[in-house]
Amino acid sequence: MSRIGNKPIELNDVTATIIDGDICIEGKKGKLKISLLDGLKINIDDKILTILRINDLKQTRANQGLLRSLVFNAVKGVSDGYSYNLLLQGIGYRVQKKGNNLEFSLGYSHPVLYTAPEGIEFNVDGQNKFSVSSIDKQLIGQVCAEIKRLRKKDAYKGKGIYFDGEVIRKKQGKSVK
Repeated sequence: MSRIGNKPIELNDVTATIIDGDICIEGKKGKLKISLLDGLKINIDDKILTILRINDLKQTRANQGLLRSLVFNAVKGVSDGYSYNLLLQGIGYRVQKKGNNLEFSLGYSHPVLYTAPEGIEFNVDGQNKFSVSSIDKQLIGQVCAEIKRLRKKDAYKGKGIYFDGEVIRKKQGKSVK
């Protein structure tokens, strides 16, 4: 029995329609489309969306929980949106907004330009803080991972790109007798 897949999803200020095997979720922030998985059907009654299984195979049960999570994330995204705050830690590390893109100064001999994919919005707060916002949870997670990969964390000096609130764990280094 799936614990997540059987939970209903409330559609407050969001409309969900099924078109050609896709679930279209539309809200005040935008519109997202999710492909319907095999062995599942969608039931929409009085602003409550439920995902039902056609058969009881192991893969169908797994797909029910997956599809429920994807639909729930899309509903939350088009109504509230997702936003992550990141910060740069290190001497001389800076970020600037150039149009829709970000330009980083990360201690390399050249500035690093990160172009924003469609559906991503950047906001810069000062020289070392910025936020990434979008309605698509998967896309925003991928963009944050790519940005963090531009300058990986240094365990000895604490330099790098971090999420706001992420604990910076520093190693001691070599000890002198």
